[in-house]
Amino acid sequence: MRFSCSDYVSVFKALSDETRLRIVIKLCQKEMCAAALLKDFAITQPTLSYHIRILTDCGLVQARREGNWIFYSINPHRGAMVRCFLEDAGLEP
Repeated sequence: MRFSCSDYVSVFKALSDETRLRIVIKLCQKEMCAAALLKDFAITQPTLSYHIRILTDCGLVQARREGNWIFYSINPHRGAMVRCFLEDAGLEP
């Protein structure tokens, strides 16, 4: 295994919530701002901010500011780490 299991705990805890998992799926498709994400969810902006904070704190999602807008995307390094973990564990084809 390339990394210890403790390196992944925060990521898998973040992904254990359905809303956060759905946010990650959306962000895997393309970079999005909060307003665009909210269109696909029946949650308030503060609730989205809460979920985004958990995803950014674990390093899975990164933020980029452009003027007054913040755009969110998957952190490719952290995503690659998770992919390696799943491959090493035999969970990914």
